[in-house]
Amino acid sequence: MESQLSILQESLAAKRQVLLEIQEYNRKQEAVFTAEEVDMSLFDEAIEEKGRLVQRLTQLDEGFEAMYEKLARELEHNRDKYAGQIRVLKQQIKEITDLGVSIQAQEARNKSLIESYFSRERSNMHRSLQNSAKAYNFYKSMSSLSAAGNQSTYDSKQ
Repeated sequence: MESQLSILQESLAAKRQVLLEIQEYNRKQEAVFTAEEVDMSLFDEAIEEKGRLVQRLTQLDEGFEAMYEKLARELEHNRDKYAGQIRVLKQQIKEITDLGVSIQAQEARNKSLIESYFSRERSNMHRSLQNSAKAYNFYKSMSSLSAAGNQSTYDSKQ
């Protein structure tokens, strides 16, 4: 039983480590979108790595849940016997929960940064399209004037 509790503790320690790595990738994403020049390849890399970490987190959660279900009754009936290990597990779960809340806050901030970036980009693209249309219309008008000027010159020479 104690070795199984140790496995649960190791699983929680691994989950904590994965969450810390996710936090680091969130910081990298934030840096990408707060930089003067946005490098989307860095953002894409962070997204891919976070996806891999989330998969790892899911595996750890599933393993923990399966092991805990096996041990739950024994722990319930012998609470005093395993009080120290239960206390350690509770502390680890609290730390993991706090990390999860912190990550959610990071994700919300990053989502806002990303939305703001894409909004600016759409606005810049719209402005660029408008400028291109104005330039094209100007070119077309000048071509028409030039053609009309050449036509009148040609007509007056006859």
